[in-house]
Amino acid sequence: MKTDSKTNLIVRDIWLFVIFTALYLYFFEKGFIESQIIRIADAPLSVRYWVYFGLGSLRGFTLIPVTYLIMLGLLFLPSKPLFILTMAGVVVSSAVIYYFSELIHLSGFFERKYPKQIAKLKSIIEKNELPIVTIWSMLPFAPTDVMCYVCGSLEIDIKKFLLGVFIGESITCALYIFFGKEIMTFILRFI
Repeated sequence: MKTDSKTNLIVRDIWLFVIFTALYLYFFEKGFIESQIIRIADAPLSVRYWVYFGLGSLRGFTLIPVTYLIMLGLLFLPSKPLFILTMAGVVVSSAVIYYFSELIHLSGFFERKYPKQIAKLKSIIEKNELPIVTIWSMLPFAPTDVMCYVCGSLEIDIKKFLLGVFIGESITCALYIFFGKEIMTFILRFI
């Protein structure tokens, strides 16, 4: 994807603005966030589905783990649609991040800063794309969004990349959603 440097700067600035706005709202405007959550909770189910999918699709830009979104979704959505919407959001978000990293030329930054390490990493990932992406996506402590940026900047095969993310994240998300709801329901009985 060829773009000029002015476009890259504009895209990067928009991305930074979104991140800083999200951080500002999270740390300094919790009342605003809480009021929006209450508003969404009172909305019809179809609206909650669209809001959740939209948040899931854009979540990767902020590097906020999908776990937080799932915990929110557990409160307001049925389990099966929550799983489907979570996975749809993960796939969309991962693809967007993959192409976004290309757009702002992260590979050039990494290759200039860490040429030997990037060459070695690319070699390792290219030989084992699907297993590495799948396992990384499955691990709760490994940030999948960072891996999406790295795979995009290294131009790893997009089909294998998305398949690996889908497999790995679907296992983790299924555990969170189908067992997490039971645990939260049990805890909420005593509150």
